[in-house]
This record gives sequence, structure tokens and C-alpha cells, in this order.
Amino acid sequence: MPVHIITDSAADIPPARAAELGVGVVPLTIRFGAEEFTDGVELTPDAFYAKMSTFSGMPETAAPSPGAFEKAIRAASTDGDPVVVISLSNALSATMQSAENAARAIREADDGPEVHVVDSKSITATQGLKVIHAAKAAAEGQSAEQIVALVQELTTRSKVYGALNTLDNLKKGGRIGGAQAMLGSVLSIKPIIDISTGSVLEAGKVRTRRKALIWLRDRVFELPQIEELALCSGNAQDVEELVELMAPRYSRDQLQMWTIGPVIGSHGGPGVLGFAWHDQG
Repeated sequence: MPVHIITDSAADIPPARAAELGVGVVPLTIRFGAEEFTDGVELTPDAFYAKMSTFSGMPETAAPSPGAFEKAIRAASTDGDPVVVISLSNALSATMQSAENAARAIREADDGPEVHVVDSKSITATQGLKVIHAAKAAAEGQSAEQIVALVQELTTRSKVYGALNTLDNLKKGGRIGGAQAMLGSVLSIKPIIDISTGSVLEAGKVRTRRKALIWLRDRVFELPQIEELALCSGNAQDVEELVELMAPRYSRDQLQMWTIGPVIGSHGGPGVLGFAWHDQG
């Protein structure tokens, strides 16, 4: 039986790409004060960053309800084929819990498909890349168990580094994690975070944005050639500067340009810029 793949909108997979892959996307919710928007449905990345630039507070995110996941699972598997749900890092959101609650409700009702929920332990591009690998494996006829194993193996090789302009969004959103020690000098540094394990950890402290971009470049240049290197931008104005820094080793067409959407952008803040990839297996 073919396996159906579902993820959430934190994977930042463009709608056309998700449709091409046959991937179902369950959206999170973005709140600007009393205003509430469905990610990717009522709010595009461009509209989100435009709104954030004029909003005096901090946008908030909310996980999908279990009912939203159950609806997506049943819609994807009308013939009872198995479903694999690949979620945003469980350490950063209640999204995976909602998916697990939906899977439990389906099992208890005993009238739906076999559902596997797997923690991507990641965000944005590395979550999205796992989803793409899973969708391709499903198209090749691999079983749900094989696809879960594939995602779990990729999780051990995920790398995500981001240069932020501020830690305020992460702090107010409660996602600061192991980067807590940076807060004392937040006004005088450009923080660099490591989300490779699915939690927010401190990776480096530099004094200028230029030095942050050089830090990101050097972190990539420490490694042999990376086949799936995603440059992730949350409306950063210096993307081209980072592309130029990468030119000695990576041409533009070797970089997957990945737009950081409203979910991760809410916590990373405006101008977040970074790299995501999976180490060679």
C-alpha cells in the first residue's frame, strides 16, 4: 500500500512543491495581538514580514489542533493506506503532541489508517528536506516503517545554524533554551544559535552582522562538500552578501534558497539568516 506523508507548516515547503510531492501540510496559527492568521493559507511569508515590520509587539504561534491533524490524515488516506506525519521539533512546539493525539483518536476509533508520527527534531529546511526524502521514498514504494527509519536516520545528521539580529523573539516566545547565557550581553552582540538537535543552543557570539555571516560561512567551509545545503532567510536584507561569501566553494545554483516562513520567523525575528543541511551519511 502506498504511504502518505503529512507535515506541518514549520517545514516551510512552498505549496506548489508540497502539491507536486503529494505532501499534506497542516498549518500552525500566527497571532498579531487579537488578529489570528492561518500560516500559508491566510498569511504568506511576504505578508508576514511586512506585518511584523509595523507591529509593535511580538507575533505568537499556536500549534494545530488534534482535529486539524485528524482531518488531514483522513483526507490523505481515503483508502486506508498508512500515513507518516513528520513534525516540527517536539522540543520547540506542541505540534507533535497534537499529531500524536490525532493518531491516538484514529486508533481508538478503529476506523482509520495506520498512523506513524515522527519527530523531525528540526525546523524549516532540515524538516522540509526530511519531508522531501520521505515523499520520494513513499513514491518508490517504501513501507511506513522504512520511511520512519529514514527520517530518524536523517535526524542524526541534521545541522541548523542561524544568525539573529536579536534574541528578544526567542526570549519572549519561551524558546531560548541553551542560549540563555547570551541574554546578559544581548545588546552588544549578534547571536548565533544552533538548532541541530531540535532545541535552541548557543553557537557563537560576534560583534557585527558581517562577522556573523563570516561565522556561518566558516562553519560550512569546515566540512567537505555538502550536497544539500540550504540557505535559509527570514526576509534578510544581506542574503546576497552571504551568497558572495560562499562563492569560493559554492555557486548560487548549489545553494537551495529556503524562505523562513511565519512560524520560525516569529521566533527568530526579522532578518534571521542561516544554513541547514544533513551531514554525509
